[in-house]
Amino acid sequence: MTTRPATASASPAAPLARTVLGSGPGLLLAHGAGGSAHDNWGPLLDDLAARRTVVAPDFPGSGDSPAEPGGLSLDDLADRLVAAADAEGLDAFDLAGYSLGAAVAVRAVTRHPGRVRSLLLLAGVAGGSQRFRLLADQASALAGHPELMANQLLTVVFGRTWVDALPARQLAGLRTALAAAPLPAGFHAQFDLAARADVRAELARVGVPTLVVSTTEDGLVPPEQHRALAEGIPGARLVELTAGHLPMVERLPELRELLLGFLAEQPAGPVAG
Repeated sequence: MTTRPATASASPAAPLARTVLGSGPGLLLAHGAGGSAHDNWGPLLDDLAARRTVVAPDFPGSGDSPAEPGGLSLDDLADRLVAAADAEGLDAFDLAGYSLGAAVAVRAVTRHPGRVRSLLLLAGVAGGSQRFRLLADQASALAGHPELMANQLLTVVFGRTWVDALPARQLAGLRTALAAAPLPAGFHAQFDLAARADVRAELARVGVPTLVVSTTEDGLVPPEQHRALAEGIPGARLVELTAGHLPMVERLPELRELLLGFLAEQPAGPVAG
């Protein structure tokens, strides 16, 4: 595994830091707001790398990518995501996006036709949810209050079934760990973009095989958002997991099976058409 740091430039075109591992056909990963490539995709990286050349960039202010002045845009993140694939010599690739990364992935497909072989959207943002905008604003407001942020994560982000099943001592330890975890420098900018992101109008132009994984106990990005992605993309397949917004924590074996199964179905050659 290699992590390639971004340059020190604050230019919008600065390359994103990225984790690159594995071999074979390309797989590009887009993480969610407030996370990083390792935070969101880490539990799956080794399994994915056994089958694909994985390129997992960090958005500005996450992982090894420095924060940048000004706001973020879907267009810029989509272009820089594809630029990371270009830098690794990937002409065509499968693309998986989680949460905000799902909206970035959709934008990458529509801005860079002919590059993406297949699309996997996990607990994704489609846009148009006033409730989600309020929750994203609330997350930013709680950033300076770690105890309240921990409560937000446990009651909104994690699924109720998973949280209720935790022994009291384990729950208390998790709450303490969440309160102590530092937030990335790009937390506010990424959640601001997540609150503004809206890709609904372009879903009909996504012409690649698509799997949408909906987390049915998701209190942050509601399942209605996931269904909007599946209903708007021609031929998309919707699969539901009983989990909150972090299925890589709550339902890792099932999520691994879904992702690897979907990738196994995809031809590894150039993009058709």
